[in-house]
Amino acid sequence: MSKSVITSWQRLLGLLRLDRRDVLQVFYYAIFAGLVNLSLPLGIQAIINLIQGAEISTSWIILVIVVTGGVAFGGVLQLMQIRIIENIQQKIFTRASFEFTYRFPKIKMSELRDYYPPELANRFFDTMTVQKSLSKLLLDFPSSLLQIIFGLVLLSFYHPFFIIYGLLLLLLIYIVFKFTIQKGMNTSLDESKAKYKVAHWIQEVARSLISFKLSGKTSLAVNKNDYLVSEYLESRESHFRILVIQFIQMIGFKVLVTLGLLLIGGLLVFNQEMNIGQFVAAEIIILLVITSVEKLIRGLETFYDLLTSLEKLGQVVDKDLENQEGERPFTETSDITVELENIVFTVAEGKPILQDISLKIEPQSTTLIVGASGSGKSTLLRIIAGLSEPTQGTIYVNNIALNGINTNHYRSFMGQSLIEESPFEGTIQENITFGDSTISQKDLYWALEKSGLIHFVKEQPKGLNTIIYPEGQQIPYTVAKKIVLARSIVKKPKVLLLKDPLHRFDEIEALQIIKFLTNKSNPWALVVVSQDPKWLGHFERILTMEKGKIVSIN
Repeated sequence: MSKSVITSWQRLLGLLRLDRRDVLQVFYYAIFAGLVNLSLPLGIQAIINLIQGAEISTSWIILVIVVTGGVAFGGVLQLMQIRIIENIQQKIFTRASFEFTYRFPKIKMSELRDYYPPELANRFFDTMTVQKSLSKLLLDFPSSLLQIIFGLVLLSFYHPFFIIYGLLLLLLIYIVFKFTIQKGMNTSLDESKAKYKVAHWIQEVARSLISFKLSGKTSLAVNKNDYLVSEYLESRESHFRILVIQFIQMIGFKVLVTLGLLLIGGLLVFNQEMNIGQFVAAEIIILLVITSVEKLIRGLETFYDLLTSLEKLGQVVDKDLENQEGERPFTETSDITVELENIVFTVAEGKPILQDISLKIEPQSTTLIVGASGSGKSTLLRIIAGLSEPTQGTIYVNNIALNGINTNHYRSFMGQSLIEESPFEGTIQENITFGDSTISQKDLYWALEKSGLIHFVKEQPKGLNTIIYPEGQQIPYTVAKKIVLARSIVKKPKVLLLKDPLHRFDEIEALQIIKFLTNKSNPWALVVVSQDPKWLGHFERILTMEKGKIVSIN
């Protein structure tokens, strides 16, 4: 079933719908503020008429107080709008952060095949653009639109000819939006894509810092950046041309409206169909209308930025998640048997990585998988772990199809140390327990002892509260491997999947850990992928893989 494509407009409406009550309050305040602002010209008109009498009167003083009070009241309404919009901004940031942190661990791996997840996570920075853009739009667009409507209605009371002119004005606004807004949206998306390419390249240079340092007299980093920035500037220039066209239309519109309404107003005064007070009030209304239209046109760039940022956030939130429903059939005392039946795994339309794999993993069994690089060993582990879905075939867990079992429930009974795993930024304890409060200190120190990590922890002044940097930077490679190994065994899983967990370990220490992992007193079925000969002689069976197939079982 194909995924439905959500348009930028639908995303915007969905965003507004989440805070519908707050958005409606902003609109209500905008209506009142618009009415208050338009009462200013009427008050000035009345004041001018009174001043023409050349006498200070009570009515004049009252009108001055009322008009001044109206200005102050309009300011209070704007302040209330700002408070509500600040609340909306905070909610947007909070929602986006939780959406990203909740979704990333649950996104299907097939959805991330063409993406580099850390680079994809950079889309979160578009949240700030959404905050600022939506704030500006909610403040400016409703008030500007209402001022235009109220202003034109008010002008129509001065003379019927203003009605025709008002309709012409609305037609011009429609033309500006109709024929340029989609082009502006497309060029804004192109600009954003080019911007992220530049950001990703800078991120890559920083990630491969040592390689670029040691590369000698090479200018690849700068040359590629020059190429990507040129693409960005070209995209930005295309977008700017659309903005220039809209700005020219706005200037033409201002000239026509100003000329037309000044001429009409002047003729009406000459023909004594309007007095001076009405003429001044009408011109103030005209200026308010022109200013409001200018705000609308100038706000289009902000509008494009908002829609583009929502599209970028959608690149994460639209991705399919793993099955969060399904059965939860296992308990702490359950034995788990995993059976793979005729498994085939293919990436896109390429050659199958796994072909007709059938395998049964019994409780507390030990299995070593060997084979040349590219034979499909790591992919097989990912299939068993539920990280990748087979293209064909079925995985059964205790005779229940895996796709009918809750994914997190299944993984809670598994431990794994795969090649992709590494420490994240956090304390040693957080890296091992992932914040699981059900893990006792006894089990935690048992995992530290068995993985050989206990000596490193004892050497640290802060012990388990020592901060580990991303990907295990600033600690030895083997310590990082031990952290991941301790993480995989701390819950005493029913199935333990390991990919070269003892790479670069001292031979004596490695043999001690191998004897522990393969000991039959452990609760797990052990599956190890490794070419290290130290593992040989410790397993019940050894599977040899070649070109995606199991070619022998010893």
